[in-house]
Amino acid sequence: MGNREFQKKQLKNRKWRLNLVFFIVFCLFSLLIIRLGMVQIVFGESYRNEASRLDATLVSLPAPRGKMYDRHGEVIVDNKGVNAVAFSEEPGMKANDKIDVARKLARLISLENEEVKDRELKDYYLAAYPEEARDLLKEKELTLEPKETYKLQIERVPTAVLEKIKSEEKEEAIIYARMTSGYMYEIQIIKSEGLTLEEMAVVSENLGMLPGVEIMTDWNRHYPFGEMLKPVLGSVTTSKQGILEERSNFYLSRGYSRNDRVGKSYLEYQYEELLHPNKGQKKYVTNRSGEVVDEVIVSEGSRGMDLRLSINAQLQKEIETIVEEELMDAKNYPGNSLLDRAFVVMMDPYSGEVYGIVGKMYDAEKKEMLDYSVGTFTSQYEMGSTVKGATVLAGYQTGAIKHNTYFYDAPIYLAQAKPKSSWKNFGNLNDLRALQVSSNVYMFHTVMKMAGVNYSPYGGLPIQDEDFEKLRGIYNQFGLGVPTGIDLPNESRGVLGNPDNPGLLLDFSIGQFDTYTPVQMAQYASAIANGGMRVQPQLLKSVHQPVDAQELGPMIQEKETVILNRILNTKEDIERVQEGFRKVVQESGGTAYTSFKNDVSGKTGTAQTSYYGPNRSKWGQSTFNLTFIGYYPSKNPQVAFSVVVPWASNDKYPVNKLIANRAVEAFVKHEEMRAMPIPTELEGEVIEASEVVEDEVSEVSAE
Repeated sequence: MGNREFQKKQLKNRKWRLNLVFFIVFCLFSLLIIRLGMVQIVFGESYRNEASRLDATLVSLPAPRGKMYDRHGEVIVDNKGVNAVAFSEEPGMKANDKIDVARKLARLISLENEEVKDRELKDYYLAAYPEEARDLLKEKELTLEPKETYKLQIERVPTAVLEKIKSEEKEEAIIYARMTSGYMYEIQIIKSEGLTLEEMAVVSENLGMLPGVEIMTDWNRHYPFGEMLKPVLGSVTTSKQGILEERSNFYLSRGYSRNDRVGKSYLEYQYEELLHPNKGQKKYVTNRSGEVVDEVIVSEGSRGMDLRLSINAQLQKEIETIVEEELMDAKNYPGNSLLDRAFVVMMDPYSGEVYGIVGKMYDAEKKEMLDYSVGTFTSQYEMGSTVKGATVLAGYQTGAIKHNTYFYDAPIYLAQAKPKSSWKNFGNLNDLRALQVSSNVYMFHTVMKMAGVNYSPYGGLPIQDEDFEKLRGIYNQFGLGVPTGIDLPNESRGVLGNPDNPGLLLDFSIGQFDTYTPVQMAQYASAIANGGMRVQPQLLKSVHQPVDAQELGPMIQEKETVILNRILNTKEDIERVQEGFRKVVQESGGTAYTSFKNDVSGKTGTAQTSYYGPNRSKWGQSTFNLTFIGYYPSKNPQVAFSVVVPWASNDKYPVNKLIANRAVEAFVKHEEMRAMPIPTELEGEVIEASEVVEDEVSEVSAE
């Protein structure tokens, strides 16, 4: 009995456990069924959509660059829409698909005058002829990584093959290179410049057999004032050039694409990040098969910021005409055949805003006048007596001379050297008279006193290198021999001469040793005009939000005046030189007396120099650089300016003064006079000259 009861009890326990297991299994299945129901019924559509999507890709949409306006709101640089044939890679396209499109498109548009690189020919060959490309590899190399095999194939493409493709399939290679120059889905411009209406029509008719190809609107820079100031305004790369290779890391880190158009010179380059458009974005959503299942415009693009320049377009235009006319008249004067260029820079002496920056150069071979405005800050010349204001102030600064110090103007005789004199002997004269008549000898005595030399006829000249550096350092305070800081790349500091002869210090004091740029001379004139502040020249006046209308939008930022340093002379010193400059123009005996119709103060200059222009057969021939610096009006001046005319063979024709007079008349005509008086004290941070740090700048030749 005991065993039977025990067995019954065990059987009962097993049944209970088995029922429990079945119950648990039932519950689990029930939960699974409920979960599957929720997945299919409640979240089914969401999960199906999610399962069908592999990737979402954002691509950029093109937009135009910002515009440039002059100081009065006239458009100087605009955008002009042009038709273009473009390509964007479709999902699933292989290399052979793109080759097929390139071959078909090459029959519809002409690119025969375009250049093609060897690397582009090689890439085309590898894609167009994969079997032949495979034969370039050895058997054991077929197992290498694709990057390694590609490198070997590129190196081994025969020259004869490249020549054959260049002669028979050049256009196909160009099109393929442009199709593959960017990222997937990004729009690549195949042809815009020179696209004819016939080409556009035939491509439009055949879009069905050209997957990825479309007709769209591209843009080019447009210049309402024609060629005026174009070199300084700068240029932009084409879509086929894309970003500048030397700055590719810079651009790519800021979200640029490789085929983006960027500023490649001067203002377009300087203010690239402001002018660059805010590109729109489109999102492509692809499924697991790589098919596009959705296209969404994420954001509309807009052009870049608009720039308001300090340039007065009407003034710039008239001064260019003045320079061209006076330059040709001077060139036709007997003996002036080498004279081929002239420069004018006009700026606000207090703010540094540049009103006009003109350079003209006559091309004798083409027999046409070229815009050489970039020469105002990239080319340099001996400036002659215009530097004498700085020399007199150097004398005051060092204590070598005082106000009303007299020297006797007669030839200087040094041991084993030719006599050095003024253009005539003036006898006893003071500092003001020396500036008025442009005495060389007064400057010679001044710098000899600075060097601690007591002049003795036919004696030696114990001048040391540090005496040159002392004078050069004071000239630097005016911007002579150092970068002006103008907001343009590639500014030259001028050429510093080698003081290998003590007598050169005397030449240095009258502007016939170191060379300077026309912009440096305008900055120097401004420092005299404004009472002793070296102000940074600037072409950008303000930045504006772009608007649809042909007018300036709301201002975002205004360029502030930058004071680089204070001239280390007293107010009385500066006023003394200002009076000397006034006498040059407005009193009898002044070297520019009767040359101006307006209330101008300034200084003439004539530097005896040697020709080093484009006509190499004439290098070394004796010539004259004719210059003038000044400001208008004499009290509370509103414009400071420089005029530089290098390499005149005849110094009797006053082309420098003729240009200067007409330029001032043009300023009075085109620029409104300020209603409020100009403050006598400049605002802003003042840096002493000893604290000025010279930037690294490119040394640019005279050409």
